[in-house]
Amino acid sequence: MSVFNLSSAFVTFFAVVGPPKVLLAYAQLSRERTVARMHRLTLVSSALAALVGTVMAFSADAVTSFFHVSDESLQLAGGVIFFIYAIALVLGLHLGSTGDDDSDRLSNPLAEGVRELLLPYVASPLAMTAVLVESLTKDTWAWRTTIASAYLAVVAINAVCVLVLAPLLRRTHQTSLEVLSRLLGLLLAAVGVELFLNGLAGLGVPLPGSSH
Repeated sequence: MSVFNLSSAFVTFFAVVGPPKVLLAYAQLSRERTVARMHRLTLVSSALAALVGTVMAFSADAVTSFFHVSDESLQLAGGVIFFIYAIALVLGLHLGSTGDDDSDRLSNPLAEGVRELLLPYVASPLAMTAVLVESLTKDTWAWRTTIASAYLAVVAINAVCVLVLAPLLRRTHQTSLEVLSRLLGLLLAAVGVELFLNGLAGLGVPLPGSSH
C-alpha cells in the first residue's frame, strides 16, 4: 500500500513536476520564442498536462490491471526512470531534447515546444507513476478526484509561475540555467531513490533503519 497521504502526494507532485523543474524547462525554450508564444505554449502544455494527469488518476485501476503490475512495481520502475533522468540533468544532458539538429524539428513552433516539454512536464514519468500509485491507495471515486485535484493544483501553480516570470526567463543566462539544472538534478535524484526504496519496502525487503 502507498505510504503517501494527500499532503505528501501534493508535495511529491510539487517536487517532481513543480515550478523549479518546469521553470527550467521553459527557460530553455524561451530563448528562441517571444513572450506571446511562451504564453500560448504555457497554456497549451498546462492543459495537456492536466488532461494526462486526470486521465491517469481515474484510469489507474484499469491501467495496472491491463498490464498486470503492482504498486511496488510502479514505485520501483518510476524510481529508476526518474533517477536516470535526474543524473542526466546533473551531467548536463537533456533527455528528450532535439538538440541543435534543425532537420528533426517540427515546422509548427507550438508543436515543437510541446514535444520538448513532453518528458519533463506534460507526461513526466515519475509524476504519472505517483498519480497511479496514489489513486490505487483507496478504491473510491472521491479519493481519485482528490488526487487529480492535487495534481491539477500543481499544474495551475506552474502555469501562473511561468506566465509571471516569462520575461525574466528570456533574459536568464545559459550558465545560470546549467547551474540550476545540476542542482535540481541532485534533488530529484534523491526523490527517485526514495520512491525506489518505498517500492522495496512494500515488497518486504529489509532496509537499514527500518523497524522490520
